Amino acid sequence: MAEESDVERTEPASARRLEQAREEGQVPRSHEVGAFLVLIVGAAAFMVLGPWMMQRLSVLVRRGLVVDHQAAHEPSLMLTRLGDLAAESLLTLAPLFGALLVAVLLSPFFLGSWNFSAKALQPDPSRLNPLQGIARLVSWHGVVELVKAIAKASLLGGVAAWVMWSERGDLLAMFAQPLPVGLANAGHLLSFSFLAIVAAMLLIVAVDVPFQLWQYHDKLKMSREEVKQEGKELEGNPEIKGRVRQLQREAARKRMMAAVPAADVIVTNPTHYAVALAYSSGMGAPKVLAKGAGEIALKIRQLAASNGVPLVEAPVLARALHRHVDLDQEIPALLYAAVAEVLAYVYQLSHWRQAGGEPPLPPERIAVPAELLPESERG
Repeated sequence: MAEESDVERTEPASARRLEQAREEGQVPRSHEVGAFLVLIVGAAAFMVLGPWMMQRLSVLVRRGLVVDHQAAHEPSLMLTRLGDLAAESLLTLAPLFGALLVAVLLSPFFLGSWNFSAKALQPDPSRLNPLQGIARLVSWHGVVELVKAIAKASLLGGVAAWVMWSERGDLLAMFAQPLPVGLANAGHLLSFSFLAIVAAMLLIVAVDVPFQLWQYHDKLKMSREEVKQEGKELEGNPEIKGRVRQLQREAARKRMMAAVPAADVIVTNPTHYAVALAYSSGMGAPKVLAKGAGEIALKIRQLAASNGVPLVEAPVLARALHRHVDLDQEIPALLYAAVAEVLAYVYQLSHWRQAGGEPPLPPERIAVPAELLPESERG
């Protein structure tokens, strides 16, 4: 059961999944919105520009029906005249066509925005496969589109039939009316029919837009395994990140161990902690070259012993250095006095090894400021 739940697409699409879908040209679309906008904008443009366009077109029709004796005998003049009339007709209809073009370009904003994808323009041989085409026709999506088309045709056809039936008296009366009166009544009838069809289209849009959004997001749903995999890709695989951190720690440890032979002294706990210190004339204060606890402390002591680096047992100071000073950092001013006692002993020990005499005594009970001690050790 657990495996089945991982395969099922029950999780909403992530932001990355939606962005990838947009890059591939997959965005929510509703053809009904475009058709509705074209109808509305076309009607508005015709209501505003209709009288002017009808006047211009009537003038062009009268000019076209006038027979010119010279043009009738010269075909070249007839073609020129036809071209002029066609150009003027197109200029007259250009505002209407421009408004319709704006409506078509604005329709995608009702479901998002424009989206241009080069991947969507790439040829896809699978689209030419007739078997896949048949499968799309009989798929759930194809059945839904068929039901939508039947419902839309039934609704618009029913509205048109209702308009014709309700206005049947006016339709029959127009045959007996004078031409100007009949044309005016026909215009009113067309306006009423158009308003009824637009209302029906608005109902279709109100149903289709939420359905298209739901279908789009449902298609992009992800399984739990896909969500986990995407999280790993975005944040990095925890196993790989852990391995990288382990390698980084090992490399840092090797560099730290390589610096132990250059230390002047190793301050120990004596068994639990070990801190390697070095000081030269160019430093502002003694610096921690290496530090560690447990096995690392043991390796530091062994490496120091094999390279002749002196070890000084100062448990309190070792713990303070290990806790409060990072690698390659100078010790704080609060530990200057304590570390100075250790370094003085180291210098005395070096002089004794060279000149002989009485060996120096290691420092005892090196004082460390209370604020650098754990709370359990504060007096």
